[in-house]
Parts: sequence; structure tokens; C-alpha cells
Amino acid sequence: MVVQADEGRLTKPPRILLATAVPQERDAVARAFTEAVEERRLPGGAVLHRVRTAARPGAPVADLLAAGVGPARAAAATASALTAAALAGEPYGLVVSAGIGGGFLPAAPVGSLVLAELITAADLGAESPEGFLPVTALGFGTVTHTPPPELVRRAAAALGCPAGEVLTVSTVTGSAARAAVLRARHPRALAEAMEGFGVAEAAAAHGCPVAELRAVSNPVGPRDRAAWRIPEAFAALTGGMRKFLPVLESWTEEQVPDRG
Repeated sequence: MVVQADEGRLTKPPRILLATAVPQERDAVARAFTEAVEERRLPGGAVLHRVRTAARPGAPVADLLAAGVGPARAAAATASALTAAALAGEPYGLVVSAGIGGGFLPAAPVGSLVLAELITAADLGAESPEGFLPVTALGFGTVTHTPPPELVRRAAAALGCPAGEVLTVSTVTGSAARAAVLRARHPRALAEAMEGFGVAEAAAAHGCPVAELRAVSNPVGPRDRAAWRIPEAFAALTGGMRKFLPVLESWTEEQVPDRG
């Protein structure tokens, strides 16, 4: 699809950047698409996998990026992809952090999907005698990014899944006590993972909206590898992305001015 902009230029609909942590998550997302188009290497060595939802000229495309584990690595790789796209004259219209993560029971059981209404850095701040202080309480920074509410609403309806707060942590929860602390501090939390806030920080620096989709592989709480269901979570991620894609595409197309 090509649309007409104010100045009479032909403008393509905005592209989507889908950032995961590891290649296995990227591949699970890729299975939701019908066609692989090409690979592009970014400065620093990261590789973008360009995919399309239909084998026809003008079909919407997305770039998949295995950005790395943790908020810092995810932010750096996502920023590199966003900068490269901007310099090439092909800026992204939306960035999506996608992958598997831990779910807070009972709202997000293993195998379910969750969407972020808020993307929050749960451990960015300082300990004090009064308890944890987020970095905003120290007078600088931010700890939360808000995805576009209308996009979240449409996506939650299409996926049939809850939307709430998704926490980004640098240390994955491994005890019931830690899970209780996080739940008390963030009563709307549905899941935790390690990359969403980093991806959102990079997107915000480029003025780009962000979303986050997680498939639940394990309960948040005591670390019990026997209870993890990673293959099932990957399958849920693929199925959820298939339902998510039409929503993402229609929403990004609406962001292009003066559709004709």
C-alpha cells in the first residue's frame, strides 16, 4: 500500500520493528509471518530479519531483531536498528517488545498471553530505610512507558488476553518473598521479563510508540525449572503474534497522514 502525504509525496505505511531477547523468541515470532524477505546486518553485528505477511507487492513488512538479554542490551540494539532505519529514510512507525516471561498468578497462568498497558522498570532506583525508591523519586529519569491505549485495546480484544502492567527486571524473581514485594508495589502487574523497558527507552528516544506482548512460560516466584513450559510458551507466542499482526498493521497504516 502507498498513500499520498500533504506535500504530494508518495509515502509508504510505517514499518514495524519487533524486538525479542534471543533468537529462539525471534524464530517463534517469525513463524507468524508467511514470507521471509531478506537479512540486514546492523552496525555492531546485530542482524535484522525482514519478513512479510503476504507474498504480494506492497504487503506490509516487519523487521525482527534478537536484541539480547537484559534492558541495557535490548536498548542498545533497538536504538541501533531505529537509528539505521531513520538514516536510511525508512523510519519505524511502531516498536514491539515480544517474547516469553514469567506470569503473576492467578491472572497470567503458564501458556497464556499478556499485553502491556504499562511497561515499567521495577528495580530501577534505590533502596532506602523507608523502602524502595524508584528513580523518579530521586528526581530524574522515568520508570514507565505507556503503549498507545487504542492499540492495546484492539489487540487485547483480538487476542482475548488481559492487558496490564508488564515489569522489566534486571534480576529475574526467584522467591515467593520477592514475588510478593513486586505484587504489592505493582498490583496491576501481569508478567515480568528483562527487555521491555529497554526497548521502550530506545523507542521513546526516537519518538516512536511501543508495545509489549509476552507469552507466559513460568509462574513468577520460586525458581523451579521443572515447572517451566518454554516450548508451550513459544507456541503461544507464535499463535498470539498471528492474531496480533492484523491489529498492528491496521493501526500503523492509520498513522500515515491523509490516506487516499
